[in-house]
Amino acid sequence: MLFQKDIEPRCCYCQRGTKLDEEQILCIKKGVVSPGGSCRAFRYDPLKRIPTPPVVLNLDQLKDEDFSL
Repeated sequence: MLFQKDIEPRCCYCQRGTKLDEEQILCIKKGVVSPGGSCRAFRYDPLKRIPTPPVVLNLDQLKDEDFSL
């Protein structure tokens, strides 16, 4: 599952916001806001949200004893 069911509202992935730069979002309701902010007009846009990458398995730390019963 790439997206969680209950996503915390943030302006950086709202339909009403447009990214100006890394620290500013232009909202049609509130004007220029920070990416971490949110308001009651939040509408989720899944195409703007970048999910956290999956965890990479580090095989260097494992030994042969870890795989024996």
